Amino acid sequence: MSEDRPLLGISLMLGFCILAPAGDAIAKLLGASVPLVQVVLFRFAIQALMLIPLVWATGRLWRMRGRVLALTLLRTLLHVVGILGMFTALTYLPLADAIAILFVMPFFMLILGRFVLGEEVGVRRLFACLVGFIGTLLVVQPSFAEVGWPALLPVFVAANFSVFMLITRQIARQTDPIGLQAVSGVMAVVMIAPLLLLGSLLDLPVLGLQSPDSREWGLLIAIGVLGTLAHLLMTWSLRYAPSATLAPMQYLEIPFATLLGWVIFSDLPNLLAGAGIVVTMVAGLYIILREQATARLLAQQVKPQPA
Repeated sequence: MSEDRPLLGISLMLGFCILAPAGDAIAKLLGASVPLVQVVLFRFAIQALMLIPLVWATGRLWRMRGRVLALTLLRTLLHVVGILGMFTALTYLPLADAIAILFVMPFFMLILGRFVLGEEVGVRRLFACLVGFIGTLLVVQPSFAEVGWPALLPVFVAANFSVFMLITRQIARQTDPIGLQAVSGVMAVVMIAPLLLLGSLLDLPVLGLQSPDSREWGLLIAIGVLGTLAHLLMTWSLRYAPSATLAPMQYLEIPFATLLGWVIFSDLPNLLAGAGIVVTMVAGLYIILREQATARLLAQQVKPQPA
């Protein structure tokens, strides 16, 4: 195992928090001119093109079979649906609002852990989930009043990615992270390509395939590169710092998204949405801190006592 280097791990996670909303901002730009399914196809195709040579060059594990292969297929399907849902939401919502709503995911993760995996969850953390969800509703409300049901898409994406994360936990020890992402990129392309063919045959614009201009080509390449690099930065950050150290940093995505939304789209959350963002962040950070405290307590309980 690599020796902990917390400063390096934190720096890598900071890079993720910058690149991830930048990729979402590009998706929002492309959503106005390129069919969303085509954008998602390029996102995963570039991921595969970037990572397959790396897998071959480093001799990483990438072959899968049985249960791991089946779960990887399901994980990839959830990833495709989640990204398509998020990119669709970004065509309707301000960048900061969409990403802030997405941070209801830790609350879904906690509830799934309690009722699906049977993990012990205290009353205070369940109460924090309720408070965080109320904060999310405060963010959703202004957007829902303006655009209707698409404002709920990030909530669906959060639930989707919660299941995605649970599946990832199930196979994490049996797969190499980079090999897993390379294989997932290929699987995603195989899943999405028939949809574009069907869209062309049925003349469905949302599933269509169009020839991008030079600007759109640049943005399509950028979204694939940023998405892939962001995931790799997150993966590598966990090699050098504990997840308990890095988890609170992910909330930095929200201020970075707010800045990008203001600079690129002249969007800023209104007062109600801003209050909801603060409530969601505080509740999420509380849950993370409680998880850390519980983990430390359990570690002390199982620590062997001197004879």
